[in-house]
Amino acid sequence: MAAATQDLERFVRDALTQGQSRTRIEAVLAQAGWPPEQVRSVLSVYADVAFPVPVPRPRPYLSAREAFFYLVLFATLYLWAFHVGSLLFDLINHAYPDPGVQYSYWARGHKSMRWSVAWVLIAYPVFLLVARMLARELASNPVKRLSAVRRWLTYLTLFIAATTLLVDMAVLVFNVLGGELSVRFLLKVLVVALLAGGIFGYYLLDLRREEVEA
Repeated sequence: MAAATQDLERFVRDALTQGQSRTRIEAVLAQAGWPPEQVRSVLSVYADVAFPVPVPRPRPYLSAREAFFYLVLFATLYLWAFHVGSLLFDLINHAYPDPGVQYSYWARGHKSMRWSVAWVLIAYPVFLLVARMLARELASNPVKRLSAVRRWLTYLTLFIAATTLLVDMAVLVFNVLGGELSVRFLLKVLVVALLAGGIFGYYLLDLRREEVEA
């Protein structure tokens, strides 16, 4: 696979050096069976400027600093989402109590709420601070949008959010089929759907904006 990619990169570079248009190069490689996405990816390595030889674009590089901040960003996002959900679950349980639950459970619930509030108050400001700092860096250096760690963590977040939504819907359908619905249960399903759906929608749109800008 690596050798094939090197052959493609060499071919594209030689074709550009000989003055072939990008459209012609894409058409010829498509006839040869190369995936369009792979061809466009290799072509994007070179800037579309008038010059006798192909001009390479700057490539992103992975630094320990960058990896640290993106790990903090997504870790605080996960913590915030989990504890917001936990806090809302506890509030729903208080608003619509289960008659079969004993007082000791509610005592534990109050402790759970305190922990959730503490984590939300810590995680969310850190998330906003790091997100703002990284946004400024992306604005000043757009090539960093191609950062490998950023894209991997973004797709991992999309996977987690999508899986959570699927499980949430499966649980809802299961209870509907069993006739086991209650206001408390429906509100919890809604909380999970809003949190997971909001995160999924935001990062999916962010990736699509990058594709359009590219």
